[in-house]
Amino acid sequence: MENLSKKSTTLKLTDLKSMPIRTFWITSIAFFICFFAWFGIVPFMPDVVKDLGLTPDQKWNSIILAVTGTVFARLLIGKLCDKYGPRLCYTYLLIFGAIPVILIGFVQTPTQFLICRLFIGFIGASFVITQFHTSIMFAPNIVGTANATSAGWGNLGGGANRLGMPLIAAAVVSFGVADEIAWRYSMIIAGVIAMLMGVVYYFFTQDTPEGNFKELKEAGKMPTLKKDEESFLSVLKDYRVWILFIVYAASFGMELTVYGTMDDYLQNTFGLTRSMAGNLVLSFALMNIFARTLGGFFGDRFGRLKGLRGRVLFLTVILALEGAMLSIFSLTTSFALGIIFLIAFSITVQMAEGATFSVVPFINKKAIGSISGIVGAGGNVGAFLAALLLKSKSAMAETNALAANSNLGEEAMKAAQAAAASGAVSSGYFIIGGFVAITALTTLAIKFSTADEKAVKEEMKAEFKLASLD
Repeated sequence: MENLSKKSTTLKLTDLKSMPIRTFWITSIAFFICFFAWFGIVPFMPDVVKDLGLTPDQKWNSIILAVTGTVFARLLIGKLCDKYGPRLCYTYLLIFGAIPVILIGFVQTPTQFLICRLFIGFIGASFVITQFHTSIMFAPNIVGTANATSAGWGNLGGGANRLGMPLIAAAVVSFGVADEIAWRYSMIIAGVIAMLMGVVYYFFTQDTPEGNFKELKEAGKMPTLKKDEESFLSVLKDYRVWILFIVYAASFGMELTVYGTMDDYLQNTFGLTRSMAGNLVLSFALMNIFARTLGGFFGDRFGRLKGLRGRVLFLTVILALEGAMLSIFSLTTSFALGIIFLIAFSITVQMAEGATFSVVPFINKKAIGSISGIVGAGGNVGAFLAALLLKSKSAMAETNALAANSNLGEEAMKAAQAAAASGAVSSGYFIIGGFVAITALTTLAIKFSTADEKAVKEEMKAEFKLASLD
């Protein structure tokens, strides 16, 4: 990819005549729609449980399946991006990924519902394509900011569905559809929108600023590898990729888990109502629209000052702060102080995610897709493991609390259960914060050669020179 040029050296969001900027918007909106559809069923789960008769185990299994499918899809899609380009990969992902989103609106049994949730999880791979596409559209001086901002739109979609899907359902009901089955029509509508976005992606983007992979290969303007498999093996052998895999598990993975458990924690610890706790968690998720961008922005700034090493040092600092903020929050018993440290955690964890993908594009420019896929999968693996930790600690503490207070009244037992859950999750948050802090230290092992540093400087000079001629 190093032979390509005409990458954008700026992020002028209104310059829609520029192919990189147009691609930035289309890939960001596609990413938003994918995450919106991926988590679109979440606000309707009480209706789904009642409609299909899901057991608690089936409900939890559906959550795990939705995340599990994403891990494998992200690993695969990165490799496909390197080979076929992001335009075709995103087009097919949106069109075929929309099918289970639509089909879930027709399910009649819990098994059918679980199968659909597994395949819906595949559209979570959209993150990898978005990061790949912006990585090859923007020059080194701005690529971290572009990656972080586009990724923030996806995370925003994951939170916006809490408001958006009920609104779609309300619109459906206004046409005379029964309230209890409005979730089915809402998911069908979300799937159709995703499918239409696939058509838009095909006709209004291209793989690189110069053209599509197919045409560039035919014109001999793209480097070809003797054996594709050798490139992927070299990625798997690169220890830096696996450090970033753990870093993303410690950032995006922890964000998913903490936000997923924060509703109950705020209620059990500070006595908030469910509505107030839910609104607070939603507001933290919406912070992605600017906090993640800040991570990429400062990653680029440190890159200009200290080169590639500067990007890594910033990642180390912001990740350490994330761990510290979560651990301190877990020890806080005051609601006011708790909110302050929770806001600090939200900002630092999202900045750490942005900073991670300000480093990823520079590990191996011939395999950006594969590396993005592996690192992106790390986020889901981290979320899965952290959820298991919190679930096991909480379940054990609640069981013991109920057994110890079984001779008391129902209200006393509920209070004891809530206190036990609060203490267990608090302990889990503290452990997770420590894990994140240790992970921050491991990032210092990420090294770049002098040749890599020199190549990036030369690429930036060339891109700026080309931009000045436009």
